[in-house]
Amino acid sequence: MTAPTMLHADPVPTIDAHSLLVFLLQISVLLLLALGLGRLAMRFGMPIIVGELSAGVLFGPSVLHALAPGFSDWLLPPTADQMHLLDAVGQVGVILLVGITGIELKFGLIRRRGATAVRVSLGGLLLPLGLGIGIGYLLPSAIVPDGVDLATFSLFLGVAMCVSAIPVIAKTLIDMKLLHREVGQLMLASGVIDDVAGWFLLSIVSAMATSGLTQGGATRALLSPVAVVVVATLIKRPLVRRILRFANQSPDAAPTIATVVILILLVAAATHALALEPVFGALVCGALIGSSGELDVEKLVPLRTTVLAFLAPIFFATAGLRIDLTALVQPVVLLTAVVVLLAAIAGKFAGAYAGARLSRLGRWEGLALGAGMNSRGVIEVIVAMTGLRLGILDTNTYTIIVLVAIVTSLMAPPILRFAVTRLDREADESLRSRDRDRDRDGGSGASRGR
Repeated sequence: MTAPTMLHADPVPTIDAHSLLVFLLQISVLLLLALGLGRLAMRFGMPIIVGELSAGVLFGPSVLHALAPGFSDWLLPPTADQMHLLDAVGQVGVILLVGITGIELKFGLIRRRGATAVRVSLGGLLLPLGLGIGIGYLLPSAIVPDGVDLATFSLFLGVAMCVSAIPVIAKTLIDMKLLHREVGQLMLASGVIDDVAGWFLLSIVSAMATSGLTQGGATRALLSPVAVVVVATLIKRPLVRRILRFANQSPDAAPTIATVVILILLVAAATHALALEPVFGALVCGALIGSSGELDVEKLVPLRTTVLAFLAPIFFATAGLRIDLTALVQPVVLLTAVVVLLAAIAGKFAGAYAGARLSRLGRWEGLALGAGMNSRGVIEVIVAMTGLRLGILDTNTYTIIVLVAIVTSLMAPPILRFAVTRLDREADESLRSRDRDRDRDGGSGASRGR
């Protein structure tokens, strides 16, 4: 009689002591730098993301490796297994961050602002998208990563140039007390449309990069995101509503938080299995949760705090690790960075301004909308990290796109402040002019009465 066959494999070894030590130190140092530099950036009126990215830049090849290569190689060993631990934490962070962004999307703004928001958004979306695609085809071959199809690279560059960052826009509007003004509401409504369209386009490019540019691959890339949205709207919305209603029966926040996290991660996994981006699934799921009518927003405060204070800073600091500022020493990389930056700024400003003017808004309102829509911040960094993961970008092109995110986010507050000041001054002058006309008409009437 033969011995019974073993049906289970030997257990996988746990992480070794040295790798665990390095990982814990990496997380601690990155988080400490990210939070400290984020607060410093806030003090100087800059977006927090600038400080969080700077933590990675200081910790990475641009600074630490140049100053102390031995210590850098010990703390950031150039091995895939060690870096994948950091990447895993960052990926969970960005998926939950995008899910929370989806929960907070205000689709009612689009209905209230209607055609004006659509025109501003389309102008700010299509023009930089077209410029990005055109520039991608014209760039020197040395810039395009080896083995990457030029059409895929060009479309990805267009997507990176056309996105806007709702979190940066909202934070800027809150800081400047513009959130509830007409121009602020219109900016948010246009940004919501841009955000959704950007994630949709990113998923198409991701599917193209994964499936190739065959006719079947292109068709799948176009139809898969549509199918996800249709299924989510028709089937998953009622399911999500029932699940949330059940979770909310508990007065404790824990069941609701756990339920929201599980839903976001599961839908992200489902879209990833379809060769789409996990963040697209996270956004769709977040939008379903936010529009379900069953969510107790107060219960999600601990989750939002954890994501924004811990997971998101780790992701952006990790993103900063991939930036290599020494690449800008190369003339072709520096020239490409300048061209891409100028085209991204000009495309957003001109497109949003044209949409505003077509909607019969004033020039200063158009400039304010262009300034707000031009800030790319968080979203473009996520897009850049996606391109790096898919192999569409290399270190040089990744550095260029992240620099666009930083520069445009820094530009938004001062230009928006200038435009709103001029807008207020113009409104005051118009009001004083009406008062003078009314006084003159009243004086003329009194003279006639005498």
